[in-house]
Amino acid sequence: HVQLVESGGGSVQAGGSLRLSCAASGRTYSNWCMGWFRQAPGKEREGVASLDSSGRTDYADSVKDRFTITKDNTKNILYLQMNSLKPEDTAMYFCAAATSRAGLGTSSGYWGQGTQVTVS
Repeated sequence: HVQLVESGGGSVQAGGSLRLSCAASGRTYSNWCMGWFRQAPGKEREGVASLDSSGRTDYADSVKDRFTITKDNTKNILYLQMNSLKPEDTAMYFCAAATSRAGLGTSSGYWGQGTQVTVS
């Protein structure tokens, strides 16, 4: 059974920073693709950042140069460092994992329960 548990969300003023964490359990994730998604009220869920087994990262244009995705393979923890936060970054942030990039963010992958980020 795969479990993803996010933490680190909270309320912050514009320009501030937060670091989200996603603790993964149940499998070895070193060769998986993992990522962060977010969903704001009334909007569709969108991809924020992803990291595959080769170390390749991808970011949504809206967060490039502000957010950084990393993973600690020894602890099975995925991170999202968020700097220069803006009110439009306010959303529920979800961690996701899949065995392939194509499966990330789909029903064939895995999801956490989410952590709320509010920027005012």
